Amino acid sequence: MSAKNLNPYDVNEQTGIDMAKARGASTVGVENVRDYLHHGRDEWLARSRIVSLLQQDPVFDKSKRDFMSRTERYERGLALTNRIYELQEIHNWSDQETKVAISVLDEQLSIGLHNVAFQPVFMLQGGPTLVKKYGHLIAARAIFGCYLQTELGHGTNVSRLETTATFIPETQEFEIHSPTLTSSKWWIGALGKTATHGVVQAKLILGGKDMGPHLFFIQLRSLEDHKVLPNITIGDIGPKALAGFSPTDNGFARFNRVRIPKENMLSGFAQVTNDGKYIQPPHAKLSYGGMLYIRANMVTGGGWLIAKAATVSIRYATVRRQGERGPDGLEKQIITYPSVYYRLLPILSRAYMFLQLGRTLTTAFDTMSSRLKQGDTSLLAEMHATTSGLKVYVSSSGVQDLETARRSMGGHGYSAFAGLGRLYADYLPSVTYEGDNFVLDQQVVRSALKSYRALLASKPPQASSLSPSSQYLRHLIAHPALPSSPTEQDWRDPSVSVVLLELRAALIVNEHAQHVKAGEVDASANQRVSKAVTEAFVAGQVGEMIQDLSKLPETDKTVVTKVFLLYLLTTVEGGLTDFLSFGIIRPSSGSTPKDPTRSVRLAIKRLCEELLPEAIGLTDAFGFTDWDLDSALGVYDGKVYEALWERVKAEPLNQSEVPAAYQESIKPMLKRGQLQASALISKL
Repeated sequence: MSAKNLNPYDVNEQTGIDMAKARGASTVGVENVRDYLHHGRDEWLARSRIVSLLQQDPVFDKSKRDFMSRTERYERGLALTNRIYELQEIHNWSDQETKVAISVLDEQLSIGLHNVAFQPVFMLQGGPTLVKKYGHLIAARAIFGCYLQTELGHGTNVSRLETTATFIPETQEFEIHSPTLTSSKWWIGALGKTATHGVVQAKLILGGKDMGPHLFFIQLRSLEDHKVLPNITIGDIGPKALAGFSPTDNGFARFNRVRIPKENMLSGFAQVTNDGKYIQPPHAKLSYGGMLYIRANMVTGGGWLIAKAATVSIRYATVRRQGERGPDGLEKQIITYPSVYYRLLPILSRAYMFLQLGRTLTTAFDTMSSRLKQGDTSLLAEMHATTSGLKVYVSSSGVQDLETARRSMGGHGYSAFAGLGRLYADYLPSVTYEGDNFVLDQQVVRSALKSYRALLASKPPQASSLSPSSQYLRHLIAHPALPSSPTEQDWRDPSVSVVLLELRAALIVNEHAQHVKAGEVDASANQRVSKAVTEAFVAGQVGEMIQDLSKLPETDKTVVTKVFLLYLLTTVEGGLTDFLSFGIIRPSSGSTPKDPTRSVRLAIKRLCEELLPEAIGLTDAFGFTDWDLDSALGVYDGKVYEALWERVKAEPLNQSEVPAAYQESIKPMLKRGQLQASALISKL
């Protein structure tokens, strides 16, 4: 039998055919859903114009970055940043357009810390004099900033930071000092080699008394020659795990009694008088505004990252054929295997959810910020609790989804050319920066218990007193009527999942409160309570998202509703232990009880099967170009093997037939082995 008969089709050509068929089979209106995800046609067109310009500019070429050293990646990052701001001037981009241009770059740039951590904190918390003096310079990037919070010995526990800022009444100055090795600022993005100024989190010392952590504006390097200023020691902390965050110069700093003017304290809230008296801020957590801003933006950023993982893995799974033959005589597309689509379609659903949730959260943060400027702190506690929970949720989901998507692509997924390994390495620290996830869970639980106690303290308990993030507690007042063993049809109603997830949160908080009172809390309680509370909040938001789909054409509305429903059902599935533990879902009666959770799993399977034909259209709706994704396995036309082959040609090792290591290492080993083999033969 000839080779042609053994393999009656061209595997490489088939990938393009499969992608075209999958795209043609989708009924979803890609443009409509794309505009929905980008919150309007205008925003999509603005992004599209910018992407088109960048991908044609040689400065933004990505073909060589997988072969670059750490130093080269850092230098490339600064070249990209410089070019962005050149283009802003050339094309007269608005600040928003420039922000979009930076956001589409899949690089962890040092300027990101200036834009996300330094400038917002300075503008929100700086006093009028300081803002007037430096605000315009920061906005124009005449100075580069960083946010110096984390220390070598302390991270999440901000109250125990060791760096001090001692007020000197005689000279009207603060003295910034690092009294110990562990007080060295550490992990600070853009500090190592780039930033000229920074906002330092330090313990305010007044008359020998520790007043807790406060923020101070400090110059780090000369604006003339970029040299580090006297009595400050600064450097880069070195390469990160898996070569992640290579373009960012995460740095360290130590201060040896550095004096700064009194006006350099960020005194928008807390203040120190000329004679050293302390004026308390209106709210104890106001200094955490920078972290809240970062957390609020993490939801949208995580959503787009998960969207990339979904796009690359679903496209590859659509054209990769492996295993048993189908009715057409061809090996089956791996996307059709339940073990594959069960992993990938929920990732797609989380991407859709986080993108919409991120928009809501940023709007809420902007509202809170505007009120803070007027002295209104009423929304601060709610935002702190909500962003804490969502930071944990999006970062944990994102890290898991990126790795799940990579694994689903088999051996080729491990190649750097697949693109997801790089994204994973860059996103991996998200679960620990701006607060370790397991510590942040405590913030969510503390807020939940506070709301719980306040509800029960009112006589009678009133649901109207609950904040948006604690609405789930209303079910403790009036237990909802729900089927104890929902059928597959019951699960098709999104409200069933929403109410179940809210009820689960209410019951687990109630249970936890009793154990706290008795002093018998188990080790994983904070994580289980926090997850239940956050998922209840998100479920409520998803319910509103479904109601808000009215502007989409009916066909698109139906498909996107299924995407959100898949998120809800897989979230319910992930919480089945709690549902069974509390008896929310109960086994049927009889001598041989049946599994009451089978119906939700069957509903998930049916939903996935209905969404499979729409998967390519739903990922196309994210609007990523091949340049955006930079993945040989996620190319738009589906020709993954051609793309992988072209990438391999650029490998530096392939530029010479005989490697340089031949003379130095390979040849001596071969010679040694040959002599040993000859000696062995002679003995025999």
